Amino acid sequence: SILIKKSEFRKEQRQKRNYLIHLLYIQQDFEECLRVIDDCLNQVEQQSEYPLYVKGLIRRHQGNIQESLRLFQQAACLNPLNVNNLKQVGRSLFLLGKHKAALQVFEEALHIGSGAYVDDWEIWHNKGLCLMFLKRPEDAKEAFLRANSIQRHDCTFMQLGQLFTQQEDYKGAIEVYLEALEFSPENPEILTTIGLLYLRLGENFRAFDFLGNALTHDPLNAKAILAAGSIIQDHQDMDVALIKYRVAAIQTPNSAQLWNNIGMCFFGKQRYVACIACLKRALYLDPFEWIICYNLGLVHLMTGQHASSFHYLSASINLRPDFPSSYMLLAVCLARLKDVDNSLSAYDKAVELDPSDHLVRLNLSVALAGLGRLEEATKHMCARYDR
Repeated sequence: SILIKKSEFRKEQRQKRNYLIHLLYIQQDFEECLRVIDDCLNQVEQQSEYPLYVKGLIRRHQGNIQESLRLFQQAACLNPLNVNNLKQVGRSLFLLGKHKAALQVFEEALHIGSGAYVDDWEIWHNKGLCLMFLKRPEDAKEAFLRANSIQRHDCTFMQLGQLFTQQEDYKGAIEVYLEALEFSPENPEILTTIGLLYLRLGENFRAFDFLGNALTHDPLNAKAILAAGSIIQDHQDMDVALIKYRVAAIQTPNSAQLWNNIGMCFFGKQRYVACIACLKRALYLDPFEWIICYNLGLVHLMTGQHASSFHYLSASINLRPDFPSSYMLLAVCLARLKDVDNSLSAYDKAVELDPSDHLVRLNLSVALAGLGRLEEATKHMCARYDR
């Protein structure tokens, strides 16, 4: 009876210690929590499941994912039937980039948890993430849909929509996000994403409507401000767009896209020095963004700095060789640099990429007429009107 009393006392003591660990963890007093956990584990020779579990959560929060994996595996060895341990092992493996191993762990969690745990949305959601990274989009979709059928969450909708977007099924992605809005109608991230998808589809008015709703719920949402500002900018209202960008610049001062748009606002206002300064800042922030190089080439061409224009347009073409307007501007630049042969070659490449681009054929016709090759110029002009 004395042994039974001692066992009951130890069990009660462990429960009190676990309660203290839980309390410190939810208060985010991680330093004190780790001290209590280490003291507890030293007393039981590292054989206590809950302290190991919480220590793994803390280590992962601190960025030490490898140690967290070891701790969760240790907890899983102590209690192999606890699905929560397996879920955390799988999560740590996923964060370490071991997606195949993580998927196997989540499959094992579904197998062990026959009954209540089969309907665990978290397992299905994480399984979908692993399948997504393993380039199995259809299986990932099925997993995300199963997760949503169990319990709907914004993060699952976002990942499912991202899958449709990666497959360039923008309408399918919009349907997913609209369903997400029924569950979470005031989520600015979902509203912004729908607005961006409508913008990609060329439906600017619907895009602006959703972006406006996003800004109503989160006036400082930089992504929504940037997208709304670009629509305003497309309608030539540069001053209003600049006011929008001023707010976004406070939130994301190192956004290359933001400085690119600001630069093109100044271009629309014919303030070329300010435009070049903003675009060069954008290029500094993202040297491999082709559109920034393209815009710099355009501005330098407008200001008569043809050598600089050639430099930036060449860089833009190297970064994105399938954009016909880059070749057209390069052809104009080369013509002004008196390099006629390469200029015509650039025009030919632009026509090859997009035979229906009227602006390319018009510029080519003008260039050929200037060289006295009227028959060829007429041919391209006729092709322009025929289309």
